Amino acid sequence: MSAVPRSEKLAGRFRRMLDRLSSSQEDLESEELREDAETAGCTRIGDCQDRQVVTVTGTLRTVTLRPRAGVPALEAELFDGSAALDVVWLGRRSIVGIEPGRKLIASGRISLSRGRRVLFNPKYELRPLGRE
Repeated sequence: MSAVPRSEKLAGRFRRMLDRLSSSQEDLESEELREDAETAGCTRIGDCQDRQVVTVTGTLRTVTLRPRAGVPALEAELFDGSAALDVVWLGRRSIVGIEPGRKLIASGRISLSRGRRVLFNPKYELRPLGRE
């Protein structure tokens, strides 16, 4: 039997429901992404440090082709609800499945470039479309 009185449980449920109703859509999506990262056993992007080997998950916000030193580079911004991270594939103009709105898991060593977290040429796994 639970040590928490029933009235407190109901108040807690009611409070969570009110919080969800009064939150913006962006806040709700961020919360959902943070929970998804936690259940997948991934490191939150906001907790990543420079030179740390990590596995992160999130949703791709943007995907652009931006050459670096004359070499094509596909760049994507990955967001997990806590912070954003740039994922860069050097020498690639496109990758099938890498598109805005797609969820993925990426692994590699974090580096800092111009004050932003970056993963160069990560191992990645696209999340199934049915879960989005």
